[in-house]
Amino acid sequence: MRIDKTLLKEIEPNLWEYPKQGEMRVPARVYSNRKMIDHIFSDKAMDQLLNVATMPGIVGYSLAMADIHRGFGFPIGGVAAFDLNSGVISPGGVGYDINCGVRMMRTNLFENDIKDAIKQLVNAIAGSVPSGVGSSDAIFTLNSKQLSEVLVKGSRWAVENGFGEMSDLEHTEENGGMKGANPDMVSKRAYQRGSSQLGTLGSGNHFIEIGAVTQIFNPAAAKVFDLYKGQIIVMVHCGSRGLGHQICEDYVKSMQREIKIPLSDRQLSCAPLQSKLGRMYFAAMAGAANYAWANRQIIMSLVEKSMMKTMSLNKKELGFALLYDVCHNIAKFETHKFRGREMNLCVHRKGATRAFAPGHSAVPADYKGIGQPVIIPGDMGRYSYLCLGTQKAMNDTFGSSSHGAGRVMSRRAAKKTSDINAVRNELRQKGIYVRAASNSTLVEEMSMAYKSASDVVDVMEENGVLKPVLQTKPIGVVKG
Repeated sequence: MRIDKTLLKEIEPNLWEYPKQGEMRVPARVYSNRKMIDHIFSDKAMDQLLNVATMPGIVGYSLAMADIHRGFGFPIGGVAAFDLNSGVISPGGVGYDINCGVRMMRTNLFENDIKDAIKQLVNAIAGSVPSGVGSSDAIFTLNSKQLSEVLVKGSRWAVENGFGEMSDLEHTEENGGMKGANPDMVSKRAYQRGSSQLGTLGSGNHFIEIGAVTQIFNPAAAKVFDLYKGQIIVMVHCGSRGLGHQICEDYVKSMQREIKIPLSDRQLSCAPLQSKLGRMYFAAMAGAANYAWANRQIIMSLVEKSMMKTMSLNKKELGFALLYDVCHNIAKFETHKFRGREMNLCVHRKGATRAFAPGHSAVPADYKGIGQPVIIPGDMGRYSYLCLGTQKAMNDTFGSSSHGAGRVMSRRAAKKTSDINAVRNELRQKGIYVRAASNSTLVEEMSMAYKSASDVVDVMEENGVLKPVLQTKPIGVVKG
């Protein structure tokens, strides 16, 4: 489809719409400011957004959040809701790293408490959590029965095996276990890849970050989280590792081979939601999502133990507690009101996060008065944010928002632009200690490769989709 840039109009502050044209079944909408809008054309993310708008059964709009950039089939930062009867489910609308997500933990520590121990803390965490391409064996190699249990139970399996507390499940999206998972829908190859990677960080943009609260925008909400300026938080960002990647690969190939839906891009391969193959993919995807929640639950526990040992603190003194865990790459069955009518939909969020409003039944009891926590990490050299979902998100985006900063530079381009010495010097000048599995990863993940998370949050806040609670800065980072 040929794109006419002049058709894209700003219909609300920071909300742009491209009208239905040609084969598009719905308009396309993107959240952006004028500073960032040109990037969605230059990296072809807009082409992908319009392609999604051509898919069968799509409801309302093809949506993109402020961190939009090019992905596989769907743009990263993309949201699309499909009618259960006429719609489809697409692995490209979920992504290869199924349930890549982020969790944030509070501690009783403040910046002054750890400033002289940050290197020891980061090195201890890096030593206890394997990371990088092919990293494995954080706990032990799972046999088929154990891995099947992980695929069904998710975080609960990790807690039952000594990693964390049952109360952690209350602060995890879907309570850390998505219903509908069926291990029989997961290939033998995916089992092989996942058997030795539970409790490992992976590579690329995955990280464990020790940060400090720098600004508080909503003191009342921050008090609910028991967070104050200068306080130390920890974030973990990772997903379903090789298991999720293999499930995506398996079902993309199956759908391309078996389903004959006319599509503008083969990477949009999909299956009707009511078809056998569509149901099979959902059951496998749910298993990978549960694997990812178990993975983050285990990593969180390993980080807590490392911090306790390094700082010579007991559990009560450290006060390590999960605030929330939210996933990014997922397709879920949800009920939303669209144009005054309640509809049961399959909502795809790829590089986008759920942002449910206060009072929603899926929001944890202790957060119901303020709304669902939305964690938006920045790059390893700049700020991250803890925000809240709003009713406007429910009305306009099927309860969705941005998930992070969003790349503006490919990994290859980043390596051509800078080198390891420049990246390390920049981080050192900011007082950030980073331990990475490889120098290549550090260069690929440099700050210049990303939009500013501050810009992304501003766009979503100004449109009313998010309410920022606080900002954090990185002090120490473990990169995959």
